[in-house]
Amino acid sequence: MALEQKLALRLQQRLVMTPALQMAIRLLQLNKLELENVLEQEMVENPMLEEREGSEESVDAIVPPDEVGIEGQEKGDTEEFLPEDVNSFDEINIEAYFQDYYDAQPRTGPVNEHRDQLQLENMLAARPTMEQQLLWQLGMSDTSPLKMEIGQAIIGNFDEEGYLTVDTDELAVLGGWPVAAVESTLKWIQTFDPPGVAARNLRECLLLQLEHLDASQTLAYRIVDKHLDLLIDRAHSDIGRRCRVNLAEVESAVALIRSLNPKPGAVYATEPSRYIVPDVTVIKDAGTYRVVLNEDGLPKLRISRLYRHMLRSGGEVPKETSDYLHTKLKSALWLIKSFGQRQRTIQLVAESIVKHQVAFLEDGLAELRPLVLRDVADDIEMHVSTVSRVVNGKFMSTPQGILEMRFFFHSSIGHSNGLDVSSVSVKENIRKLIATEDARKPLSDARIATALTEGGLQIARRTVAKYREQMQIGASKFRRAPR
Repeated sequence: MALEQKLALRLQQRLVMTPALQMAIRLLQLNKLELENVLEQEMVENPMLEEREGSEESVDAIVPPDEVGIEGQEKGDTEEFLPEDVNSFDEINIEAYFQDYYDAQPRTGPVNEHRDQLQLENMLAARPTMEQQLLWQLGMSDTSPLKMEIGQAIIGNFDEEGYLTVDTDELAVLGGWPVAAVESTLKWIQTFDPPGVAARNLRECLLLQLEHLDASQTLAYRIVDKHLDLLIDRAHSDIGRRCRVNLAEVESAVALIRSLNPKPGAVYATEPSRYIVPDVTVIKDAGTYRVVLNEDGLPKLRISRLYRHMLRSGGEVPKETSDYLHTKLKSALWLIKSFGQRQRTIQLVAESIVKHQVAFLEDGLAELRPLVLRDVADDIEMHVSTVSRVVNGKFMSTPQGILEMRFFFHSSIGHSNGLDVSSVSVKENIRKLIATEDARKPLSDARIATALTEGGLQIARRTVAKYREQMQIGASKFRRAPR
């Protein structure tokens, strides 16, 4: 059977992400600080964009794409332009612009007499990391080159909490060093600051800190070394029986152990500062809540008059320049249109959230209503994915504080009165029950579920356990106070 090559026409439909749609989605996902940086960057890279002054009219801020002709001529534009016989670059004083570069005379005096003097208090110093601090201690030590090399390898295998993440046997094989030399170097590094660093597990970490306090012959050292599992379970009576001491001595030893740091490397942990700027502000005006977008610091964009005149000049502009400006004009129009669409979408989503959560804005967490993305999407007639992009990473300033917009979306728990209750409100009830419990007889998850059920909530014990773990509250056996 012979194979043949044929040409055939076929009609099909498919979804295509146009550049305009990609830009709209990109801007929609940004919070205010990120959006401000993107707009500033676009203004630097695109000569067709410029910032409109606050006192100027906004009629020329946006030029719709359908008002730009094939040759770049704009239809129905009433804006005053430069005279047609004036070259677009005539209004730029090139000599003044490059005056500093033309000045070849050497400057003998200060460049700027009013420049602030360099002050030490105005300089920022980066805090050293745990690895840098340990390497500095290692470098200040008078030791052999072999020990220095092994020490650098050991320090390079610490996690952020200061624990050694590899076995000494494995480290010895990887570096080709004797196991005894690696063990000896590790013991030496375990004497470095902070106390407890270079431990391989929690028990060793606590023992190193007790040795640093000269408490290796105390009851606390014995408890950590032999009965750490009982200490974790708060079985103080069992510890007293096994160590043959009274409960008061156990309590004194436990108090010393609690003063130790189970994560010695955490003191060097440096997290970048996260600045929260609300994208939306909710204001109560004449008894009703009004949503106001936070546009402080956002540039008001428009198409550059100078380059628009250059496009109008037709044959005076070289074809390469004209093509470049047309491309930048199209990109600028997409950006301005996408920015306006982003602001309108956020406004609609925020207004829908406020409409659903008026009771929360009035009376606080107890009145928070269950809400899902589908509810808002149906309300404003948009897709759920669009609402998800809007609320992700953005914040809302409300009478109840600055909250992430995702805070308002959560599941519901049934109530005997027929109205669903927010899971956040249920967590708050669980937290209050645990806060007021008898520490000697803490409430179990089953008893908490029973108490909530008696109050009208339809909740199971496993749901209580899940919410308790999400709030990082320990089980009843860990909350029990020693007798």
